[in-house]
Amino acid sequence: MKATVKAHTNIALIKYWGKRDERLFLPTNNSLSVTLDKFYTITTVEFDEQLTSDQFYLNGNEAEAKETKKVVTFLNRVREKANSTLFAKVTSENHVPTAAGFASSASGYAALAAAAAKAIGLNLNERELSQLARQGSGSASRSIFGGYVEWEKGMESDGSDCYATPILDRDAWDLRVLSVEVTTKAKKVLSREGMKRTVETSPFFAGWLEAVDKDLITIKEALQEKDFTKLGQVVEANALKMHATTLGANPPFMYWQSATVEVMQEVQALREKGIEAYFTIDAGPNVKVVCQPDDEQKIHEALNALPVVNEIHHCRVGPGITYIAD
Repeated sequence: MKATVKAHTNIALIKYWGKRDERLFLPTNNSLSVTLDKFYTITTVEFDEQLTSDQFYLNGNEAEAKETKKVVTFLNRVREKANSTLFAKVTSENHVPTAAGFASSASGYAALAAAAAKAIGLNLNERELSQLARQGSGSASRSIFGGYVEWEKGMESDGSDCYATPILDRDAWDLRVLSVEVTTKAKKVLSREGMKRTVETSPFFAGWLEAVDKDLITIKEALQEKDFTKLGQVVEANALKMHATTLGANPPFMYWQSATVEVMQEVQALREKGIEAYFTIDAGPNVKVVCQPDDEQKIHEALNALPVVNEIHHCRVGPGITYIAD
């Protein structure tokens, strides 16, 4: 009863920010992402009659108690679904800078969901895997699929209509994403905590919900028309609106660092020079720059010249989950 799965991270082009149900990870709004080929997690799950408790190893070491507890909680959902009492050993290799805004939880829980489901004998389709992965990390629901993916918020209280759906194949539009790393330090305010605080206290949150529905319409038009300017403008504006809600929270908080702002300003300066690039930022200080293949190298050179930039990771549109044979 063993399975190994590789899952990739995704970057939300239209952000997921806010839950209507904390326990089931039901979002307050739809979101839309692109899966990335560069960053991924490989997870092996083995259910074993000899085990007396769950074990979780991350990057070769026994995971911290807090992370193990989250994995155990997730495995309990899988066991309940499979009507099983078996414990599991989970071994995960995370090829993502953890907790720095590169969506490590998305690839992590997508891989865990698919591996655990297969190992325990559940025969779930991709939609059902998306629903399961969502209960570990909301954005993991989107990492089940490759290409461009929309996560439906749903309306039902049990989450039965809340799952991700692929809307454009990875080969349909060759965009590039430069993941610009300015720090690898873990952020002070984790996404879950920041999201909860924003929903409960930010007076800007209602405006965010109103705006995000319009942004979704715009980006779907851009994807259908393959209109890069339209896509880039709405992606950048949507990210700024999301981060604005955190400034209104009580107490207020910010994921950006001074280096984040320098990268953002350089991207805008490149556009003024006729090189089309747009930034987006998740819940962390690092910046992702969306561009077209012909401009990728010029943008790299400009950003790499900034002293605040540690590293630039070049990403293409990535695949969905894959099962790895022993």
